[in-house]
Amino acid sequence: MNDENDASEAIAESTDHAASGAPDAGWAIGDRFSSEEIFQRVLATADEEVATGTRELLFSGLAAGFAIVITFVGHAAVSAYFPESTLLGSLLYPIGFIYIILGRYQLYTENTLPPVALVLARLASLPMMMRVWVVVLVGNVLGAALGVFVLANSHVLSTAAMQAGADFTRTGLETAWWDVFFKALFAGWLVAGVVWLGHAVQDSVTRLLLIYIVFYTIAAAELYHVVTTAADALFYVFIGEAGLLTVGYAFWLPVLLGNTVGGVFLVALVNYGQTERQRFPEVRELSLREWLVGWEGGREREPVNVEEAGPRNDD
Repeated sequence: MNDENDASEAIAESTDHAASGAPDAGWAIGDRFSSEEIFQRVLATADEEVATGTRELLFSGLAAGFAIVITFVGHAAVSAYFPESTLLGSLLYPIGFIYIILGRYQLYTENTLPPVALVLARLASLPMMMRVWVVVLVGNVLGAALGVFVLANSHVLSTAAMQAGADFTRTGLETAWWDVFFKALFAGWLVAGVVWLGHAVQDSVTRLLLIYIVFYTIAAAELYHVVTTAADALFYVFIGEAGLLTVGYAFWLPVLLGNTVGGVFLVALVNYGQTERQRFPEVRELSLREWLVGWEGGREREPVNVEEAGPRNDD
């Protein structure tokens, strides 16, 4: 009897936690996580990201940048059909983000929550977080730049869609610097909220609906996302409407700062404040010196040995 109880407990433990140690089912209610459990899942994601090599981060960020071009194409094409309606023109804006988030590509604004949470828990250093931010952002912008360069120098988009794509940046340049910043701040808050809620749900359909609703809201409310803004601004530069420094300072920079502040302070810090610090038992908390100037963070993972795992049974 004791053996059966031990076996049942072992099965329950294995099904309630992922390999990282993060819960994959709620303790009180199986299909609902507490804020503590969501935070543990966020930490597990962050631990994976921080431990990822620079090359892998860069190429994942590059893939996300390419996917953002899909958002630019959809947004421009539909806006050309409905030039007087932002609500209708925004219908395809979320499509690139669906590719990115469900495909687990690295997006800069998604990284304003998980790595920050890991740093706040003193399980990773500030330099490690900055490495993730810089590498992912460079990959995102480079991917977006390559995509919109092709669009600006080809006939993929109709003339009306090209004009609509240019209007995205033209409108941003006509908006006051601080207004752009605060619009981006709310967008950063929404995106980081998607990350938090994404760790609270367990199925892809719910995640898809969450992604679509939130990113549609960003476009419909005329808020700004740093990577889509990069695509918009670079397209504007490539068609010869303005110089790189002009759009970089007047449009892209306030969006970058606003998204970062919105994601870090309005979500990461607030959500961290409502939870107790959860840590991986096998990872010690960093000292103050390590936390500020070290390169510690993220657990190394051993590759899976297929032979030890045994043959797969497809029956």
